[in-house]
Amino acid sequence: MTATLPAPAGATARPAHRDGNVLRWLGAYTASMIGDSVYYMALAWAAARTGNASQTGLVLAAGSIPRAVLLLGGGVLADRLGPRRVVVASDTARCLVILGLAGTLLLTSPAVWTLIAVALVFGAVDALFLPAVGALPPRITAPSQLARVQGMRGLATRTANVVGAPLGGVAVALGGPVLAFAAAGLLFAVSLPLLLAVRMRALPAPEASAPTGTAWRELADGLRHIRRHPLLGPLMLVVAVSELGFVGPLNLGLILLSDERGWGASGMGWVVAAFGVGAGASALLLAVRGRLPRAGLVMCLTVLVGAVAIAALAYVPSVPLAAAVAVLVGLFAGLGGSLCGALTQTVTDPAYLGRVTSVSTLFTHALAPLSYPVTGAAVALWGTGPVFVASAALSAAGAGAGLLLAPLRRAELPR
Repeated sequence: MTATLPAPAGATARPAHRDGNVLRWLGAYTASMIGDSVYYMALAWAAARTGNASQTGLVLAAGSIPRAVLLLGGGVLADRLGPRRVVVASDTARCLVILGLAGTLLLTSPAVWTLIAVALVFGAVDALFLPAVGALPPRITAPSQLARVQGMRGLATRTANVVGAPLGGVAVALGGPVLAFAAAGLLFAVSLPLLLAVRMRALPAPEASAPTGTAWRELADGLRHIRRHPLLGPLMLVVAVSELGFVGPLNLGLILLSDERGWGASGMGWVVAAFGVGAGASALLLAVRGRLPRAGLVMCLTVLVGAVAIAALAYVPSVPLAAAVAVLVGLFAGLGGSLCGALTQTVTDPAYLGRVTSVSTLFTHALAPLSYPVTGAAVALWGTGPVFVASAALSAAGAGAGLLLAPLRRAELPR
């Protein structure tokens, strides 16, 4: 039975960071994200110890296939069943699968096919989890608090990145992949009682009606909602184009740049950590402020500045300077991304939020990584500098398109 909170029109919203309901959701989300990081660390280690380099790559890539294929369907399911139910079911499935794998590895050595099967299942569950978790915030807090919740979610993600990998490494060192997988499963289990304790705000009557028709029809209806909306279409355009420019340099590009400059793994580590510091600072700013005026304009400008910083990253001569530039990339790109998420959640009819979230997540988690092979081939031909500049120009084009579209340029977050 799902508990609901009324949403009186004239009520003053409790600040999200003081709202026990939001904090329970945040605790569940943080535990789940740390579990994700520990799982990926354990999977990578188990794959490397079991197979050769190509088999390890196959294991790590396997989960992206069902995630990309099923992601839009996950958005339909979140809108049909309600996002909290889908998130609870997803974390339950991940908990059982990972604990089951840990139990299996106690009895037998891991096989490549076993790890691939787990990665495929995990990717399929991720396709359900990601749209649903993005659709939850408007149902647990007031519209005026959504920007603050986005900042808090960003801080939780950065915390998971900082804590999860070392925790997974310690677990692997102490007990091998078995202990690491068990730790990930327990973290997913921790999120479940917190999620079940989260109370949902009732949607307005016209939006609360259950979706009708086939899944394909509901998906098409969600895509029409994006296309016809004066703000959602521009937001998705900025997300799609800017992410294609950001993701190559910030992932594969940094590895190739560090190798080209002779910075080594430690130098790359400092640059990645600096990016995390900047992104964390942007999330903290939004969590504390709760709202920035002229959100649409600020979003486009911060993406534009972040793009310029990416271009500069390929030309700095030392690790300290590269780290300083990476802080700027994280700060501005992170702030732009958080504002984009807050605007999306604010303007979307809650009945469509799962489907809208699935579209934006498709760009960020599924399609954008397809640029990795292109980035690698381009660096091999022309070097890191021209590729970073071209990628930055693509991101800047996305921000420029947003600045040219008046509805996005003038968009505001609720007070």
